[in-house]
Amino acid sequence: MSLAKVIEVIAEGETIENAVENAVKEASETVDNIKSVNCENIQALVSQNRIEKYRVNAKVTFVLNK
Repeated sequence: MSLAKVIEVIAEGETIENAVENAVKEASETVDNIKSVNCENIQALVSQNRIEKYRVNAKVTFVLNK
C-alpha cells in the first residue's frame, strides 16, 4: 500500500499548459514522486483588453517515501 499526499500550488504561465507545467516544476523543487495534477481553477489575467498570462490553482498529488 502507498500513501499519497496532495498539495495546492498556484502557478502562472503564458499559456494554460505552461502554467500547469510551472506548477509541477515548482512543486518538484520540494517534493518527489509526483503522480498527477488536477487543475480546479484557471484564470486569465487581462491588461488593456488582452490576456497577459494565465494562472492555475493546481492540486499536485505525490507518493510519500517510506
